[in-house]
Amino acid sequence: MLELLSPAGSPEAVIAAVQNGADAVYLGFGDYNARRGAKNFTGEEFEKAVRYCRVRGCKVYATLNTLVNDREIEGAVRCARMAAKYGADGIIIQDVGLIRVLRQALPDLPLHASTQMSIHNLAGAEAAAEMGMTRVVLARELNLEQIRFITKNASVETEVFVHGALCFCYSGQCYMSALIGRRSGNRGMCAQPCRMQYSLGGRMDDYPLSLKDNCLISRLQELEDAGVACIKIEGRMKRPEYTAIVTDIYHRALTEHRQPTKEEMEMLENAFSRNGFTQGYFDGDKQNMFGVRGEPAEDTEKLFAATRRAYGDGEMRRVPVHFYTVCRKEEPIRAIAFDDDGNKAVAEGPVPEKAKRQGLTDAYIVEQMYKTGGTPFHVVENKAQTDPGLFVSAADINEMRRSLIATLSEKRGKAPERKGGSIPALPKNVAAVTDPKMIFQVRTEDQLTEELAELKPAYLYVPAQLMLDRFELLKPFTDRGAVPVAVMPRIITDNQVQEVTKLLRALREKGIREALAGNLGHVYFARNAGMEVRGDFGLNVFNSFSLGVLQEAGLKSVTASFELRLAQIKDLSKPIDTEIIVYGRLPLMVSEQCVIKESAGHCACQTPGQLADRMGSVFPVVKEYGCRNVIYNAHKLYLADKREDIFGAGLWGQRMLFTTESGRECAEVARGYLGISDYKPNVLTRGLYYRGVD
Repeated sequence: MLELLSPAGSPEAVIAAVQNGADAVYLGFGDYNARRGAKNFTGEEFEKAVRYCRVRGCKVYATLNTLVNDREIEGAVRCARMAAKYGADGIIIQDVGLIRVLRQALPDLPLHASTQMSIHNLAGAEAAAEMGMTRVVLARELNLEQIRFITKNASVETEVFVHGALCFCYSGQCYMSALIGRRSGNRGMCAQPCRMQYSLGGRMDDYPLSLKDNCLISRLQELEDAGVACIKIEGRMKRPEYTAIVTDIYHRALTEHRQPTKEEMEMLENAFSRNGFTQGYFDGDKQNMFGVRGEPAEDTEKLFAATRRAYGDGEMRRVPVHFYTVCRKEEPIRAIAFDDDGNKAVAEGPVPEKAKRQGLTDAYIVEQMYKTGGTPFHVVENKAQTDPGLFVSAADINEMRRSLIATLSEKRGKAPERKGGSIPALPKNVAAVTDPKMIFQVRTEDQLTEELAELKPAYLYVPAQLMLDRFELLKPFTDRGAVPVAVMPRIITDNQVQEVTKLLRALREKGIREALAGNLGHVYFARNAGMEVRGDFGLNVFNSFSLGVLQEAGLKSVTASFELRLAQIKDLSKPIDTEIIVYGRLPLMVSEQCVIKESAGHCACQTPGQLADRMGSVFPVVKEYGCRNVIYNAHKLYLADKREDIFGAGLWGQRMLFTTESGRECAEVARGYLGISDYKPNVLTRGLYYRGVD
């Protein structure tokens, strides 16, 4: 049966989830999880929570699913080791470098690939498996057919979000909160800019990035039939009562193999919703998915109060226990208890006395042993054998029962032994680079001008489809020595793999030998087309170990995260050629939604849209492969006057990212970076290279 995984943002939420039927809970421990704004747990609270869950047969997964820098690696490992020591059943993780470290430091602790890894195809799931992951949390944007295909063919378990908030952007690919407010979603501090008001060709009170909450309670059988191992409820930032209500309703639907009732759906909406719920991604129908949070229903607080009383008044989660008691003449009374997981307890009482009146009976002892109320156990089997004419007090029998329960609880709550290892050494740094190569990345054919080619970039990054469609436009660049690199789509679902592979192979036949990939799964597609691979920013390279992983994977180069400060990038141990983006509108979001179509009412993707916030900043919205959208930053990153810092950071390459610029502007900007022009954008930003993120 499907494992039901519930959120626990606080110790009370652990109780709420467990008492309402969760098979597992996930909770934040320390400073390295994607909900740092939740209460999270101290070491003592975590240990207590794990013991509470283990006694009641509920698994615990600790979240360490943020990007970590080199200085934080040891702290993250300490958290993981403590979680393992206290009995966590697995760690949910995003950072590929931290994955490598934990595989050595805790070799037998299961690791789950967070949805922050943006796994949206079979190749991505298999890449996670090769790194040692035992489960992958799939992107929320996948439909049932895509989920089924990955699940049936992957060598790891799959986990699917079934209830709760939907981000506008693919998880792990959102940089909006970081770039406009220094609160990184990849570091657990998302400020939820997608829930804010924007103007997109309409009124400022529109919410064009706010999606309704997901609700798949009526589709659980389809997920089970697809082979999914675990269904997940979102909500570590929400109240414990929310966790209790949603967990209980999903638990009942699962165990009773039925659809939710009308009353249950009303309870789910009252607990939390945004203009109702959606199943849009699951069904592959992206229309009418937008909604905002309104005022709570009048009955919500009453519902929460009743729910709180229910899970706070006693044990609703009971573990089956078996009792056998033997009372023999001239021998101490003895009892044994065991559960269905192989745990056993033995207790011994006094030697029975000769009864002055009626002696003990089997029925009396059984009656006393049944009294497990108020404990996390319920008796499913209870037998006794008693010699006639003997007496043992009820107090002695009760004490024996309590001893059995205490021993069973201790054994059930005990953490399993985990193997330990050392933290691997930092990967070896390559020779220092003092003259990084110039890289131009274009988005449109109008930017592929003779004027730009005359500036002789070392590399030219071009969208793969544009490269094939207008191959002749590459010649002025290649004639001057530029190496053309095909930029792969940000998102490639399994139903698009054949088309993308065909595209890359066509380019390979034309002599293109390199591709730029921003997702682990996409590396396989490029190699399958006969190309060597360079790593894009979407791989979220945040530490030296991540560089080492990608170097061992055979990539030719990687792009350091633009959420790092330049000083941190300089300090990275670089076993592989490393580049950074030094100019352009940095991408904020990539989404399955077409906000341009949503605003215009018809497909108008060839013309970039403009998203304006309440401060007057305008964010270009452009079409991405598969009728997706990419939202770019309002301000252009500009570092031409920071040449000394860039050249001193040990970088192989510096990339200029041209998005909405005209061909002429591209050339003017490039001249500025080459020191032959004083061109400078009117509105610019230094990005996060000097201020960093929280």
